[in-house]
Amino acid sequence: MKREGDKVALKQMLKAAMICAAMVSFEGYKVMSEAEDMRAVDTIVHGRYVVTMDGVQDVIEHGAVAVQDGAIVAVGTADEITASYAASEIISGDNRVLMPGFVNGHTHSAMVLFRGMADDLALMTWLQEYIFPMEGRYVDPAFIEVGSELACWEMIQGGTTSFVDMYFYPEVIARVVDRCGLRAVISAPMIDFPSPGFKGWDDSFKAGVEFVEAWKGKHSRITPALAPHAPYTVSKEHLVQVTAKAKELDVPISIHIAEDKAEVKTVSDKYGITSIELMSEVGMTDVTTVAAHVVWPRESDIKALASSKVGAIHNPTSNLKTAAGIAPIPAMLEAGVKVGLGTDGAASNNDLDMWEELRLAALLHKGNGGDPTVVPARAALKMATVGGAEAVGLGDVTGSLSVGKRADMIQVSLDSLRLSPLYDVMSQLVYAAGARDVVTTIVDGKVLMADGKVLTVDEAVLRQKVQAVADKIRADLAVKK
Repeated sequence: MKREGDKVALKQMLKAAMICAAMVSFEGYKVMSEAEDMRAVDTIVHGRYVVTMDGVQDVIEHGAVAVQDGAIVAVGTADEITASYAASEIISGDNRVLMPGFVNGHTHSAMVLFRGMADDLALMTWLQEYIFPMEGRYVDPAFIEVGSELACWEMIQGGTTSFVDMYFYPEVIARVVDRCGLRAVISAPMIDFPSPGFKGWDDSFKAGVEFVEAWKGKHSRITPALAPHAPYTVSKEHLVQVTAKAKELDVPISIHIAEDKAEVKTVSDKYGITSIELMSEVGMTDVTTVAAHVVWPRESDIKALASSKVGAIHNPTSNLKTAAGIAPIPAMLEAGVKVGLGTDGAASNNDLDMWEELRLAALLHKGNGGDPTVVPARAALKMATVGGAEAVGLGDVTGSLSVGKRADMIQVSLDSLRLSPLYDVMSQLVYAAGARDVVTTIVDGKVLMADGKVLTVDEAVLRQKVQAVADKIRADLAVKK
């Protein structure tokens, strides 16, 4: 009986063991299937808050973004992303805001080397008596390379991932941008009188077209453009010429428009119309045009801009510093004009800090109009990101954390006690955070800055090169005195 009982017990044990083995095998199959179902991606970037600026789910708490081949493939909660994607690299988002990088809609990058050389002057005095002569004396390819690299370093460190540049030797700027890893619309300047490297309009126009033809469609992060300087330095005939060429080549235009009262008067006296009406007459409003400043548009001009392909770039610091005026941004936003933010060049700012422009844009128009509700935090942040991208013709590429767009994003640390307590993340970004809080900068899926250190620029070497240029200029100025 005992042996029989032992046999029964043994059979039961074997049966139980087989069931357990089958269960283990089944569970193993299940786990394996789940792993196989997970999609492999290059990077997953986390954020305590993910500010998407996509207009749908603007803020995701405990969120993440999955990136493959430089593009955003998924945005959601961290649980959703990690359950569906396996990444080669995972970037922690502990106490960080993950958001789109800034779009600097208007600057002259290499002018950082003129930082502080001509301050506290009226715009036309500053430009004609100081900047133009200094450019003629000092600007050459070597100057441009050092200045552009310094500008790229400054923008990467401050969380700018895309910018629109208008300066001499654009082919040199393009090579620097390629090396540093940023995204840029690089526009070749054209002007009616002698400028660095050119005798006048004909050769500057020819060189600009050659630059565009050489770079168009050749680089995923660089968009070439044509840049007639302004309607007071380029004739109507030449504006017609450059607009026709931009349409032929299907490239953007970058130009200074309605920047100050002196320009408005010059255009009115010469043509009997406004600067915006001049743009319309030459056909520029039918081309993707980055219009810098737009400080003095009439009400009719604003309506015309709203139905055009023109993006207006607000440069509050530069416009205040040169006393050019205050652009009617609330009216332009209400009318539906595409509006972005820019720093202008560091010779009139004196930095490339988009956080300053962001905060000033939110505050300036409240005080100027006596209305604390205009340009709220979200509207200001939109101008610096997705709105800015749309204004410069990159709306399908960057500006928001949206599936299909390129992975251009930054992480902002919330560790500083300055950023405590936090109730509204967008408000905190606009009114309290700054460039010093940016810890990670990513463009096209590539990390350009990690833990506050720029990875694509050798800071020590750059510092030496900047110092050498500054020493040379100081020595030259001392001799000329």
